Amino acid sequence: MPPIVYARGAMPPRLRARLETDFETAFGVELSDPEGWLRAEGPCVTGLANASFAPLGAPEMDLMPNLRIIAGFGVGYDMIDVAAARARGIVVTHTPGVLDSDVANLGLLLLLAASRDLIRADAHVRSGQWATSGPLPLTRTIEGATVGIVGLGRIGRRLAEKLGAFGCEIRYHGRRAQTDVPWTFEPDLMALARDARALILCLPGGPGTDGLIGAKVLDALGPEGILVNIARGSVVDEPALVAALAEGRLGAAGLDVFATEPQVTEALRRLPNVVLSPHMASATVETRTAMADLVADNLADFFATGRARTPVPECRDMV
Repeated sequence: MPPIVYARGAMPPRLRARLETDFETAFGVELSDPEGWLRAEGPCVTGLANASFAPLGAPEMDLMPNLRIIAGFGVGYDMIDVAAARARGIVVTHTPGVLDSDVANLGLLLLLAASRDLIRADAHVRSGQWATSGPLPLTRTIEGATVGIVGLGRIGRRLAEKLGAFGCEIRYHGRRAQTDVPWTFEPDLMALARDARALILCLPGGPGTDGLIGAKVLDALGPEGILVNIARGSVVDEPALVAALAEGRLGAAGLDVFATEPQVTEALRRLPNVVLSPHMASATVETRTAMADLVADNLADFFATGRARTPVPECRDMV
């Protein structure tokens, strides 16, 4: 009998097909009472495929006392209580590596769109104002600019490589300097914000980074500065960001993630100097296919061999 897997959240078609083929799967979104189902059937569940942004902690895990693996769809796993999983002998996996380029591409797209005021320019043409009011004011180039990257992991590195094509000077901030990269480490986040034309956030979410980018950092970035967030909405003090943009203390922003997504505050949506996208950095056919396959492969390998391909760092010693 194949392992029983509980699918939490909306499964992409590719992942759903793999789960249906390889396992006996219960899809939570199709159950009239998911918690009731778990109370009754949870002891039979040994694997969980997670594509939900809802918190996954000890109470949920305890409904599945024989759970052995949580396979996450995405590189971020801040909504999963990994400590609670480890305490119960549950391995947590994620999908690093396969999404780096497309996430970096969207970060670059947001930077370019914000720096060249692309959304306003598009509206200017569509409204007919170009013909009646003339051209828009000049914008600023990122060519040769200093760009700060906060969080030089796989995605941050890929982004830094791409920014090299624009002749940008790359500096980065993180927990420590990395000896195998050519870019300049800046241990002082405030100093990085003061020196950079743009600050791009690629760091993990979680308690250690909540509200890291607040009013002081935004003021240091300044009225010519641009903030791009492809990390987690939680890393930015969103009310402080709205205020800085509205008051002209920050020049522009490009955001793919938000504090309470998919609900985005009206104050943010009304601002003309921000480019918004609906948490879609990895949302290409090619990348989502690779992510789906990696989730399924993590489950299949674990049940076949006891090892998973991409455990989160905190669980690498468990497989």
